[in-house]
Amino acid sequence: MADVENAKNLVQSAAKIFAVLRAFEPTMPELTITDVAGRGGLDRGTAFRLIHTLVSLGYICPVPGTKRFRLGLKCLELGFLALSCQDLKGHAAPLLRERVPSVADAGSLGVLDGADVVYLERVDDGAGRHDVDRRPGRRIRAYGAALGHAQLAFLPEARQIEILESAERVKLSERTLTKLDDLLDRLRQVRSRGYAISDGENAYGLRTIAAPVLDASGLPIAGVSFTIDASRMDLDAFVALAKPEILFVAQQLTDAVRYSAGAIGVAARR
Repeated sequence: MADVENAKNLVQSAAKIFAVLRAFEPTMPELTITDVAGRGGLDRGTAFRLIHTLVSLGYICPVPGTKRFRLGLKCLELGFLALSCQDLKGHAAPLLRERVPSVADAGSLGVLDGADVVYLERVDDGAGRHDVDRRPGRRIRAYGAALGHAQLAFLPEARQIEILESAERVKLSERTLTKLDDLLDRLRQVRSRGYAISDGENAYGLRTIAAPVLDASGLPIAGVSFTIDASRMDLDAFVALAKPEILFVAQQLTDAVRYSAGAIGVAARR
C-alpha cells in the first residue's frame, strides 16, 4: 500500500479545498473570503478561486446581502452520517430566515399528518397580526392550505382522495375549495407547475405560495411556504418574486434529504 502520508502522494489543490471547507465551524458558520484565507492558511487569491469554484458546485453558498459565505447542504454528500442526528427543521430554519421579510412576511415548514398539515418551523415578521396561529405544533386542514396542496399533489390520486375524504371539508373563506372534483383539479395543476398558491383561501388578507420537499422516491416528506399580507403586493407580483425563492428552498431541502440517504427526516409530530 502506498504511503498516503508521504508528501509526494498528496494533491495540494485537493488539500486546499478541504482547508476551505474546514474553515467553517458551528461557532463561525458564515465567513468572508479573508476569514477563510486566514483560517485555512491560504493566500486570499487562492481562497477566492476555491470558494467560487465550490459555490459553482453547490458546496458553498453566498449569504444574501453580505460578503460572507456558508456551507451548502450539498456538503451532506461528504458527511451525512455525521449529521444524521439533525432533522429537516434545523436545515429549513436558516433558509426561511434569509427570505423573511425580504421575500415574505412569514416562512413555514410543515408536514402532512392525516388530513392535517402540522407546522414544524415558522419564521414570522408580521403575518401573525391576522389572528392566525402557525407556531410549530399547530395544525391546519390540508385541503384548505397551499402547504397542504403542495404535498397532496405529489401523492398518488387514490391517496389524495383517501386523505381528502377522511375529514369534513368546510369553507374557511368564500374562496376555499371544498368539492372533491375541484380539489383534485387543483392538485393536478399544482403537480404540473411544481408549486401551490393560496389567495385568501384559508385566512382573509393572506397570500401564500408553497412547494414540496420530496424524498428519493419522489414522494412528499414535507412542504415549505412563504406568506404575505395581501396589502403588500398583488398576487401576480408576489408569485413573480417568491416563486424562484420557494422552489430554491424546496430543492435545497429535497437535495439534503436525498444526499443524506434518509438520515435527515422530520422531527416527531406532536
